[in-house]
Amino acid sequence: MSKGNSTPVLILDGGLGTSLEDKYGVRFDQSTPLWSSHLLIDDPGTLRACQRDFGNVPVDILLTATYQVSVEAFEQTKTPSHPQGISRCDISPFLDLAVSIAEEVKAPHTQIALSLGPYGACMIPSTEYSGQYDTEHNSFEQLFKWHQERFGLFETIDQIGSRISFIALETVPRLDEIKAIRKLFTRSPSFGSTVPHIRREIPFWISCVFPGDGNTLPDGSGIDQVVEALLSLEYSDVLPWGIGINCTKIAKLPGLVDSYGRAVSRLASSGQLETRPTLVLYPDGTNGEVYDTVTKTWKAPANHQDHMPQSPWERQLAEVVNLARSQHCWRSIVVGGCCKATHDDITRLRAITQIQFGVTKRATAG
Repeated sequence: MSKGNSTPVLILDGGLGTSLEDKYGVRFDQSTPLWSSHLLIDDPGTLRACQRDFGNVPVDILLTATYQVSVEAFEQTKTPSHPQGISRCDISPFLDLAVSIAEEVKAPHTQIALSLGPYGACMIPSTEYSGQYDTEHNSFEQLFKWHQERFGLFETIDQIGSRISFIALETVPRLDEIKAIRKLFTRSPSFGSTVPHIRREIPFWISCVFPGDGNTLPDGSGIDQVVEALLSLEYSDVLPWGIGINCTKIAKLPGLVDSYGRAVSRLASSGQLETRPTLVLYPDGTNGEVYDTVTKTWKAPANHQDHMPQSPWERQLAEVVNLARSQHCWRSIVVGGCCKATHDDITRLRAITQIQFGVTKRATAG
């Protein structure tokens, strides 16, 4: 596909937590349940430097360092200044700082997306790759309540609605959690909730994780089920601005994107979809390494040399973008990296997409 295709391509940032580890020597373990958000508490300078690396690419959309934020994670974070953990009433300044750092390091044209992980990302050890949640968070109703309460933390941030352009619900491993998230953004009273400004006016995307060898969510849901949950008006009267895939091996993207596009086209042809969504893609930047959720480290399988990619990561990803643009069912395409994707990777990705697809355009909700 050449520049003649009018589907805009926008560049997202890369893996913040792994960049903090690999370039800045930060170490995460059981005592840092907030992961990269922990630096909001004890080392904002290093966090600022790492996010500035991505801001200098420059990217079109920059995620905040808030992926694993939750009341539980703050309560379990014990520091010299907070030996008993950080209570709910003391969380807001740290979240405000997360947005402020993104504002400070971004390029003038860059838009900010509020990063929010699934419930599983806040468990110890994390379970977003398995979708196996505890009994208190194992149903649609329980997950809706948890996400609603977590959103409440961000609704206390001063002028948050004018400071972020998107909300990114990321690495979602379960169908019931997709539906619970959809309900959060409902406007109609018939869905039984009153939606605050942050969820009423700000465009959002939902991206899912596809670990393992199959093209299913960790809970076994297939692509047709996933796309239907993401876009059907049965679950909310508000459609996501974007849907996508993150934290997934890049080799799986061609098959997944093909299936996503077919499912979206079927919904559109049957009259169930009035507005084209944006496709959001940010696969892992690994060379075969697998994440160990217990040790919080990346480990290479014994035979990983046999499965090394034949072309650079950014070129593989550009080929997937090419495929997606040829489907003619996406409003725009947002592309970046997840775990192990460095700012150098994103710089090369930006260069190749500009050559192949032309200048990116500012993302809009319309």
